[in-house]
Amino acid sequence: MAESTQVQVGTVRKESGLRNFFSQLRSYFIYDPLIWFYTIFLGTLSLLSSFFDSSGVIQHGFARLWARMILGTIGAQVTVEGLERIDTSKAHVYVVNHLSALDIPVLYASLPFQFRILAKRELFRYPFMGWHLRRSGQIPVVLDNPRASIRSLQLAVNAIKNNMSLLVFPEGGRSEDGQLHAFMGGAFFAAIRAQSDIVPMVLLGTYETLKMNSFHIKPRPLRLLVTAPISTAGLTTRNTESLAARTREVIADLYYSHSAVPDLRSQHQQRQESVQ
Repeated sequence: MAESTQVQVGTVRKESGLRNFFSQLRSYFIYDPLIWFYTIFLGTLSLLSSFFDSSGVIQHGFARLWARMILGTIGAQVTVEGLERIDTSKAHVYVVNHLSALDIPVLYASLPFQFRILAKRELFRYPFMGWHLRRSGQIPVVLDNPRASIRSLQLAVNAIKNNMSLLVFPEGGRSEDGQLHAFMGGAFFAAIRAQSDIVPMVLLGTYETLKMNSFHIKPRPLRLLVTAPISTAGLTTRNTESLAARTREVIADLYYSHSAVPDLRSQHQQRQESVQ
């Protein structure tokens, strides 16, 4: 009986290993090349269109097409929950956790309105990517130092006042371990200056689908959870840190209550206290 069990376990492991091997091959030779092709081809068309359309409508349309083609190719279905509670005709600052390179396609495919991304200034220095970011109206900023990027943040404030929503990953980059990291203040500074509501959102499943520094795509159902807006009415820029902390708490509670990633917030707090 024990010998039979060992044989079964060995067979399951072998089958699991084979599935993983073929899954890798599918990613490296089908998914990844197609995604690169979509990105280069549609990115070039989008960049060219910017010389004929200063409103960004055409470029945003290309971005949505690019996102839908990627998600359709890998067979990832996205469920959006809670967006109906938001008045999307008004400009808001949408704040979301950042887990994967797939986050941006998911957001472009799921949010039915134009928005601009508040992105790290370093990204604008890369050839082609930087050109596209600038031509499409995305906003460069030093996310961890609002004062150092006051001119860029004023562009964000002006965009909001012109009824253009902002999308921000306040962690400043993708999470390598699936944990929610500290929030930087740029988005909250801009929201307060514009007196615009913050809309916390949570992405689920993208970390497991495509982890950072990996090219192995493991498709699964994805979710985007949208929570009730947080008002900035009456706040001043002195409240930037407290607003960031409040928003992070809302996102963390929702993320860890729905994610398979363990909630390590208490351990992180203990480490911070021991350092202090």
